[in-house]
Amino acid sequence: MSELSTPVRRRRVHPAWWAAAATFLAIIGAAGFRSTPGVMVEPLHAEFGWSIGEISVALSVNLALFGLTAPFAAALMERFGVRQVVAVALAMVAVGAGLTVFMTASWQLVLLWGVIVGLGTGSMAMALVATVVGRWFVARRGLVTGILTAANATGQLIFLPVVAHVVESSGWRTASITVAAAALVVVPVVLLLLRNRPSDVGELPYGGTEADVVEPIRSGAARLAVGTLVRVARVRTFWLLVAGFFVCGATTNGLIQTHFVPAAHDHGMPATTAASLLALVGIFDVAGTVLSGWLTDRFDPRILLGAYYVLRGVSLALLVPLFGADLDASIFAFVIFYGLDWVATVPPTMALCREWFGSTAPIVFGWVFASHQLGAAAAALAAGLVRDALGSYDAAWYGGAILCVLAAIASLAIRRLRAPAPVPTPA
Repeated sequence: MSELSTPVRRRRVHPAWWAAAATFLAIIGAAGFRSTPGVMVEPLHAEFGWSIGEISVALSVNLALFGLTAPFAAALMERFGVRQVVAVALAMVAVGAGLTVFMTASWQLVLLWGVIVGLGTGSMAMALVATVVGRWFVARRGLVTGILTAANATGQLIFLPVVAHVVESSGWRTASITVAAAALVVVPVVLLLLRNRPSDVGELPYGGTEADVVEPIRSGAARLAVGTLVRVARVRTFWLLVAGFFVCGATTNGLIQTHFVPAAHDHGMPATTAASLLALVGIFDVAGTVLSGWLTDRFDPRILLGAYYVLRGVSLALLVPLFGADLDASIFAFVIFYGLDWVATVPPTMALCREWFGSTAPIVFGWVFASHQLGAAAAALAAGLVRDALGSYDAAWYGGAILCVLAAIASLAIRRLRAPAPVPTPA
């Protein structure tokens, strides 16, 4: 009888995969919600007469909070549970997006879409990936990290065309209500499928043993997040990871996502064509991130990071002569290559956080991810100033290439550990 029952147990889907599926859905929604305001700039400007600068304040606040919320969200997940934090975050997105239909002043846009939606989407960012993967998976960690990270690009690909069509056909208010409704629809899925820990359903982590079970850290969320930062700030590896991810954000969201379209337009390429090329980057990002997760399970993550940053630097250095009024094979080659390398850095960076910081890895990665967003903000501003001062973006691309080389050096300087370093945690 036992021989017959064994195959049945093996065929059963491990609850870890249901947790990963619910997380994937939440991250898709967060990415879509965060990117939606971009298609509302012109309608809001036309209806209310707000300047682009006023509207951009809300987008900037949203972007900053998306990164800075991560370490505190990871701490809240330790204190109150993943399911509860994600459900509240989705409710915040629904409230923030839904109430925009009643706004009459630009400060209300900053409060609703900048602060409330920014905090909500930030609570479902990369810290959620680190928490779920660290708790639920031992085997296939790199692969699952890649898949969940790719959900960020998938969300933008799914939502942006839909929201843009809704804005064009029915107005921005209908689009806001659509986003609010989509966030509320995900809440019951999260409550049904996303448990806080494998022990909640009487399971061990996927591919793990009793030794892989980590007890929850019970402490105040803010104290836990800040206290973790104070402790890991004494660890050299933390600053090497921060340096690398700062460059990652600078050379993706800061340079390419923000300035690729205007730079291409400077060289005679229509803005719509350049935007379509940028959308292709997002498509190849999905494949590249999943592949990077697969590679992280098999190869030294330091070597992977070093290779990713060097290749990204080479592509940025070669970008200037590729721009032109017409599309050719070389610019498509850049789009494909850069897309594959877009956030391929996330799985090996998470792997090194787990290796060095053990149970505090999700919170540590939250701080590392915050540096990514700060790098993006710094590069977006610097590239704009370069364009104003020199009349072209050329120096910005070459500067990004140099930063990538420095990030590769920082990544290769990280030592490997066979067991997590003894980073103290609060009682």
